[in-house]
Amino acid sequence: MQTLVTPITPELPTLLDTSSSNATWVLTATLLAAAITTPISGRLGDMFGKRRITLLLLAITVIGSIVCALAQDVTVLIAGRALQGVGLGVIALGISILRDVLHPKRLGAAVALVSSTLGIGGALGLPLAAFVADTFDWHVLFWMATALSALAFVLVLSIVPVSTLRTGGSFDYIGAIGFGIGLVALLLAVSKGNEWGWATPGTIGLFVGGAAVLVVWGVYELRASDPLIDLRIAARRPVLLTNLASITVGFAYFASVAVLPQLLEAPTDTGVGLGQTLFIASLCLMPSGIVMFFLSPIAARLSASKGPRTSLVLGSAIIAVGYVVAVGLMTEVWHAVLVATAVGFGVGFAYAAMPTLIMHAVPASETAAANGFNSVMRTLGSTIAAAVIGVILSSHVDIVGERAIPTAAAFQWSFGLAAAVALAGAILALFLPRRETVYQTASIPVVSPGKD
Repeated sequence: MQTLVTPITPELPTLLDTSSSNATWVLTATLLAAAITTPISGRLGDMFGKRRITLLLLAITVIGSIVCALAQDVTVLIAGRALQGVGLGVIALGISILRDVLHPKRLGAAVALVSSTLGIGGALGLPLAAFVADTFDWHVLFWMATALSALAFVLVLSIVPVSTLRTGGSFDYIGAIGFGIGLVALLLAVSKGNEWGWATPGTIGLFVGGAAVLVVWGVYELRASDPLIDLRIAARRPVLLTNLASITVGFAYFASVAVLPQLLEAPTDTGVGLGQTLFIASLCLMPSGIVMFFLSPIAARLSASKGPRTSLVLGSAIIAVGYVVAVGLMTEVWHAVLVATAVGFGVGFAYAAMPTLIMHAVPASETAAANGFNSVMRTLGSTIAAAVIGVILSSHVDIVGERAIPTAAAFQWSFGLAAAVALAGAILALFLPRRETVYQTASIPVVSPGKD
């Protein structure tokens, strides 16, 4: 869903008769909605059943996709994309369902496989979306999303068993509202700061206001009897370090998505661009997702034998090495493919490890909420990457015709920063306990899919 509109983003101002600034909200709305609602849907899943909330999110995704498919103006499209963003919480819920219904010995491999679908979905979806956008009307993209979301709903309804595990208690409405307001303010400031100006009153106000709201929210959560997010658990060393490392991995992964397409598509007369079409550039990024998918059983075995800590350290280190190579190798198409593949290797190991580290460190009754918060940390890392990389690429440009093309230095600084951030993630992971306290996982009674 996140990469669905990437191929048509440059054309949206013309297609919808709107400004480029308004068109960027087609991407931003999905990101914001996912960041806000993922921990909320996780908490609801812990309380009322993860399968039930998964079905609800998929239904919302279907509705959002239909709204987008029927949209004729940017406001309606943004609303539909926000609804699609709500549905992205199914990933964290799906991983949490695995803990409830699988034997512990099968859990690691299953988590690694599900985590890898994040990469292969984007890697395969981007060239497919580019082909459809070039061949058909852009609305077809969203009719395809509607069909796939509806199919997922039917499959979950028919196949996924119902866990009887429930936390009970009451839903923290005040905590959800406070979390949403604070997070929206911060993510808006990060994602729009380059466009609005980092020193403008609006950007500064959002940063300060968002931080203040989240501080008050944190105090409230510590005193709440049924908090949206148990901050005492989140402050435990394994959970805290995993979430911090998740920010770095989210940053490093998104850096490849933001930088490599621009390098591949930039005209060759700039001296740095590789002159590829959007479709070819999308194909060049495919190995990243494919590697993530086929790496999942290896990552699972490594986590089982050496611990998920090792997988996270190794994954972050591989990402860092890949970007270091990119600083010196970016003059051929195969160089970009090599870097994308290396990043895919690293992210595959890291994504397989992070949910397992979280589940080992929290009680079963808190799994969905904790995984949801971890997902928010990855989203935060990606959002920061979008802002920072955007500043770097837009600050060092050559004018070719009417286009501003990033210079070689801009690409090198971007790759170097991504390498440093990934290395920081590896260092953080080194401080994770080698043998953390492992809470019980599966062996929870389940009922047939039709009795939720």
